[in-house]
Amino acid sequence: MTTLRAFTCDDLFRFNNINLDPLTETYGIPFYLQYLAHWPEYFIVAEAPGGELMGYSAAKLMLCMFTVMGKAEGSVAREEWHGHVTALSVAPEFRRLGLAAKLMELLEEISEKKGGFFVDLFVRVSNQVAVNMYKQLGYSVYRTVLEYYSASSGEPDEDAYDMRKALSRDTEKKSVIPLPHPVRPEDIE
Repeated sequence: MTTLRAFTCDDLFRFNNINLDPLTETYGIPFYLQYLAHWPEYFIVAEAPGGELMGYSAAKLMLCMFTVMGKAEGSVAREEWHGHVTALSVAPEFRRLGLAAKLMELLEEISEKKGGFFVDLFVRVSNQVAVNMYKQLGYSVYRTVLEYYSASSGEPDEDAYDMRKALSRDTEKKSVIPLPHPVRPEDIE
């Protein structure tokens, strides 16, 4: 039976099987520790019966124009308070089991409880498997962010979709009305 639990510092030494996927953004240990310290309720791991890590999500709740490793951010007055999915990754051997959907559901529930208007995330335009999964989960493309992802080995930088899902507090669904033009990373608050 899969166990969903809070991410711990010890998990930083156990999640290479998840994090070394070419489509997963990786960060330094201080970055993960910052999320663990500031938004622990948004940092969730899926563990297999044998103890191996199957996947994780990180998010945050934010107070700004946009946001499982995640967080909360944005402005309540401007109806921008939201959950932001920073990372969602499942180890290749545990994909297609519904883990990503379950982790996203938990992050959405936390964002609802914290009074968020929406949940957002960034995904590579080329990662159509992920884009389609998020669409199945009710997310839509809010805007394209030009050259959001840095390329390696001399290739051009890659665009991202900023995808959003309105939560119950956004009764008029204003937060998911698509922007008519792309933006640059420096235009994102």
